[in-house]
Amino acid sequence: MINTKNLYKDICRVLKARHGVSLKDATPHMLAEAVAQASLLQLGDDWTKSRQKLEKQRFAAYLSAEFLTGRAILNNLLSMGVMEELKELLAKKGVDINVLEEEKDPALGNGGLGRLAACFLDSAATLDKPLMGYGLKYRYGLFEQRINGFDQTEAPDEWFTQDDNWTVRREELSVTVPLEDGEVKAVPYDMPVVGYGTDTVGTLRLWQTESPDEFSFALFNDYRYDEAILNKNRAEDITRVLYPNDWNTEGKRLRLKQEYVLSSASIQDILRTYERTHTSYRSLPECAAVQLNDTHPVLAIPELIRLLTEKGVRFETACGYAQRIFAFTNHTVMPEALEAWDMKLVESVSSRIAAILRRLDRRSKRLYGLPLIRDGRVHMADTAVCMSYAVNGVAKIHSELVKTQLFPDWYARFPERFQNKTNGVTQRRWLALCNPELTKLLDDIAGGDFVKDLDLLDGVKPTAKAAKALGELKKTKKQQLSRWLKEEKGLDVPPEFAFDIQIKRLHEYKRQLLNALSLYDIYMDIKEGKLKDLPPVAFLFGGKAAPGYARAKAVIRYINALADRVAADKDVNRRMRICFVPNYNCSAAEKLIPAADFSEQISPAGTEASGTGNMKLMMNGAVTIGTWDGANIEIAQAAGEENEFIFGARIEELDSIRETYDPKQIYESDERVKRAVDSLTDAGFPDEDGALKELKTSLLEGASWHRPDQYFLLKDFASYREARLKAYRLYAQDKKAFDMMCLKNVLAAGFFSSDRTIRQYCQEIWKI
Repeated sequence: MINTKNLYKDICRVLKARHGVSLKDATPHMLAEAVAQASLLQLGDDWTKSRQKLEKQRFAAYLSAEFLTGRAILNNLLSMGVMEELKELLAKKGVDINVLEEEKDPALGNGGLGRLAACFLDSAATLDKPLMGYGLKYRYGLFEQRINGFDQTEAPDEWFTQDDNWTVRREELSVTVPLEDGEVKAVPYDMPVVGYGTDTVGTLRLWQTESPDEFSFALFNDYRYDEAILNKNRAEDITRVLYPNDWNTEGKRLRLKQEYVLSSASIQDILRTYERTHTSYRSLPECAAVQLNDTHPVLAIPELIRLLTEKGVRFETACGYAQRIFAFTNHTVMPEALEAWDMKLVESVSSRIAAILRRLDRRSKRLYGLPLIRDGRVHMADTAVCMSYAVNGVAKIHSELVKTQLFPDWYARFPERFQNKTNGVTQRRWLALCNPELTKLLDDIAGGDFVKDLDLLDGVKPTAKAAKALGELKKTKKQQLSRWLKEEKGLDVPPEFAFDIQIKRLHEYKRQLLNALSLYDIYMDIKEGKLKDLPPVAFLFGGKAAPGYARAKAVIRYINALADRVAADKDVNRRMRICFVPNYNCSAAEKLIPAADFSEQISPAGTEASGTGNMKLMMNGAVTIGTWDGANIEIAQAAGEENEFIFGARIEELDSIRETYDPKQIYESDERVKRAVDSLTDAGFPDEDGALKELKTSLLEGASWHRPDQYFLLKDFASYREARLKAYRLYAQDKKAFDMMCLKNVLAAGFFSSDRTIRQYCQEIWKI
């Protein structure tokens, strides 16, 4: 275990050595750097022993394009068990440990996919499981979201200029990745994953691309300056941005290069680890399991086969190894979201990988009667299902849809491969770190170290006293959030309001537009004096739209325009506020989630694979306003459906009407729906480019690639209104009953710890 006094001494030494300052004179950035370097010194022995231990036993590798780790310093101090003592030591020198919150978020992920991956590494380290994470070290990550007027604009998020204190460059472990237009060097940067209450320190290995030949002295001396660094820029472009815009061929090629670099570098590293202690590859499947987190790293399959065959292993033998090594997690229920790459594009990135994919396609058709390449495009999910020994969805309903709707032919051929692994979240970050007030309350009523084992909440009896205490501490979290929103974002949200929160990636299927249209309806009713029994409610949104996703960006415009209208309306703004929180990220979530009264989880049934934000919110005492979709179902079953506000059509009903659904009938017959939809064009919101008009058209007319109202906003509009008004009225009229509902959600959160999920992966898939 870490000795806090030794850590403190090392912090002071680093400050002296690096900056020539004492503790009290250090800037927050200096202190953050010193805490990180001192912590790495203290963790060094345990980290080395953990890596050595992993290499001597069967281990699992988790390949993911995203790892949304969040800020590291306070989380690591919590897991190291030194937070409180170090806080006291710093305070004696007049230093507030909270200045470390100025650390920037690593821009290594976008949403739930990457946050899940980070939670899994946290749980594996805490449970002493041999799991290694592999990802990419993006220079700018996704982007920094800014709101210009009412619209999203994107700026570079150069996160590691001052805050990349927790990664260690491992130059000696660099590998070469062969591409059609020249080799690139992949350099690993290791980030420690500190287990809570244990000596285990896991590793997240992030690959950064560089050129083996960065600079041409001859070209530079010939005044050809741009050409002199062409190789450097070409290589560095690969890990410059997370999810580069891929609307044209060059964008697609860059994105495919990213996926191949992640796959190739990681597989080379796994083989290098294996080769240290083995002289043949026969035992490889017994030594390593490789989990593919969605389709982005699926090129790891043909890459393993390429490397093995080039080392002398027969093709069919290499395929057999692959089918005993790889496991695949599917993260979508929408066929259009599954990656499929044009084979000519694959050829342009790696002709050797393209050749192996064609051989795998012929093999699949010969052995199973099922193709992997259709219409000149290789389907990555089919490739993963064909070449993996386990395939899992991430919630019960999703895993059933994976079998029956996405891959029915593969399921018929290999039913034993398909499993469910309902997602989870780590209570270290999403309870102990972000909500110490609730953590103390649970410590008082539950006892035991539930931060280590959230199952200890099971069976704790909810009492009126505890429910009241939860309601009181929620007031504190609202005050903290209100202050943060004012100081950091310039948003005015009264802390005495109820807080209704929808925070997630902007996407049509997540139905932020349904929420906003419903808010227009509520706004008009309040203005017309028709809703007098509702408490004041603040409606908070957060989430980024992909730069090329015009409709998602139009939804942001509509939300901000409506927010501005409400804020300026003296008849309404004492009863209602709408705020879009710009640049939503992990750190913002840590502020928003503990303050929420209502958790908006409103995707149409059968579209959200699982969700993890729903779990974080219920863990912190928010009740769900949601559909019978994803993990909402399991949350309602765990906490009691009577303790959530469920609305909307079930998947069976939506499936039965999908081909005949006509939203115009609802639009023309329901005055509320018509008023809300017409607000997109008739309420005077700015729309010079017609983006809001196009939103309306998409609802009523559809487009060439989809039916009208493809996500059933108008179908669920009335049911949604009824559910949310019922929730707000309960909050206003019977706060005791509402607080008890919140408490029951918290006490039912044990199942939704990522510790439980990782135990299931270890036992049922990875066998570690």
